[in-house]
Amino acid sequence: MTDMNERIETLRRVIRIRSVQEAAEPGKPYGPGPAAALGEALKIADEMGFKTVNMSNHCGYAEYGSGDEMVMVLGHLDVVPEGEGWSVPPYEGVVKDGKIYGRGTADDKGPVIEALFALRDIKESGAALKRRIRVVFGVNEETGCEDMEYYKENGGEIPVMGITPDACYPLINGEKGILVETYERDYTQSGSLKILSIHGGTAFNVAPASAEAWIAAPEGFEFPKADRITISYEKSEKAPAGANVCIRAEGRSAHGSMPEKGINANGLLVNYLAKLPFEGEAKDVITFLSEKIGAQYHGEGFGVDLHDDVSGWLVNNWGVMDGSESHISVTLNYRYPVTFRKEDCQPKVQAVFEAAGWSGKTIMQENALYVPEDSPFVQLLLSVYRKETGDMSEPMCIGGGTYAKSIPNCLAFGAMFPGDPEVEHLPDEFLPLDRFEQNEKILKEAMLAMANA
Repeated sequence: MTDMNERIETLRRVIRIRSVQEAAEPGKPYGPGPAAALGEALKIADEMGFKTVNMSNHCGYAEYGSGDEMVMVLGHLDVVPEGEGWSVPPYEGVVKDGKIYGRGTADDKGPVIEALFALRDIKESGAALKRRIRVVFGVNEETGCEDMEYYKENGGEIPVMGITPDACYPLINGEKGILVETYERDYTQSGSLKILSIHGGTAFNVAPASAEAWIAAPEGFEFPKADRITISYEKSEKAPAGANVCIRAEGRSAHGSMPEKGINANGLLVNYLAKLPFEGEAKDVITFLSEKIGAQYHGEGFGVDLHDDVSGWLVNNWGVMDGSESHISVTLNYRYPVTFRKEDCQPKVQAVFEAAGWSGKTIMQENALYVPEDSPFVQLLLSVYRKETGDMSEPMCIGGGTYAKSIPNCLAFGAMFPGDPEVEHLPDEFLPLDRFEQNEKILKEAMLAMANA
């Protein structure tokens, strides 16, 4: 194994490039930063003596070995914006206290460079290989994985086995299917109590912490008290014309993969509004949302509360609500268990909405990924991890999605170890130098195991 100084300087070469997606330029589909990072990684691979291919700056790869079949390590060089709160420059690769700091050190430039050094170790050892080993450099993972769609649509070879060191150990063998859908409808109102605007949430994959409705209410109307509900009669610039009351729900935010860990303010708000004497179609809309979604987290109101022993319940996050006095839209993000399919839930959700006069569309879809724990592939990777660490932790199924979903026959394997702090996307993101060495060794053994299985 080469000395750590070489690893540090090599990682710095890609850390110093701000590879955040920006507007496309000619020959640079994701902007100049990702293209520059890809070019630098390919240059590093060239210097190590590997065959390299650049697929029009959508992605690229380094390859070693021969044979009709190929195994893959899939990583990405694009990063999220640096944000505020750094104590060190985010694009210099500062080393202190046994760590290298910088945006991408953990997610995912560090693991990509570890994989290249692991492949060089294999090359220098002269180990026999039955299959080729390909390290693929993606540059659009953080903003849509269009890079891997391009790879597949433009002749990119599919591996017989592959891993992405873009998640955590010991292994993720199941990822729930993900659907994001928006439904909307027009409505009319009658009576003296009217909704003039209603809003909650800003992202489909976050349970909103607050939601509010501006109401036109007759003088003297008494609103009942309720937990987490605030009634305000103060004037506001954002109040629509005619509104004299603001009803605000205060919940608790949570990630869309685990909405039950929060309190969805959209649900709180419509459950409260459903107790008020609205009339006409406005009453129908509020009653529908309260009964079919409300404070539910498993799709019970739609009859899609699916469950399996591997990954648990379907979870539904009501991420966004946006409405006026005559129109309303809602965006749902639901994630179904790994042993089910889209057909087991999506048509039912759509049918319930349509029966109530709503129309909608699917704006995002990811199929579930699942490889049983007793499969040879899972056991192969587990044996590598357990031999190198002594940790006998079991593989896991998750509600989120990883880069593994973008290429067939891939699973998320590393690079974060159990108990390590989660530093991805945060200020002062870092990679411990001892983890660099440890992960390189695990990746090397995983490549050898897949190539010779």
